[in-house]
Amino acid sequence: MRLWIILAGLNGLMGVAMSALGAHAFPGNPTAQGWVSLGAQFQLIHAVALLAGERMAWSVLLFNLGIAAFCGSLYLKAFGLADWLPGLVTPAGGMCLMAGWLTMAIYGLKRR
Repeated sequence: MRLWIILAGLNGLMGVAMSALGAHAFPGNPTAQGWVSLGAQFQLIHAVALLAGERMAWSVLLFNLGIAAFCGSLYLKAFGLADWLPGLVTPAGGMCLMAGWLTMAIYGLKRR
């Protein structure tokens, strides 16, 4: 089980990072953005599947903060309701998501 947690954490970290890369590294190339987005989506889904119900308190906390800040700010932006948000809310949420995956991987490394 320890290996699955390590792999889930690292795959989640990479999925979030690749999603960010795809959003910023390919301006004007929707095909490349689509490929990276789809790959990141599948990687994240399968990273979660590796957990098979395993729970780590710090990861869960960071995931919830990241979802609220990152996803919430994107939804508000999509609806034109984010004018009042500080500009760093979205990247801070992304960092929380990556930190959640990293703490999961560290948990897996330390688990006996």
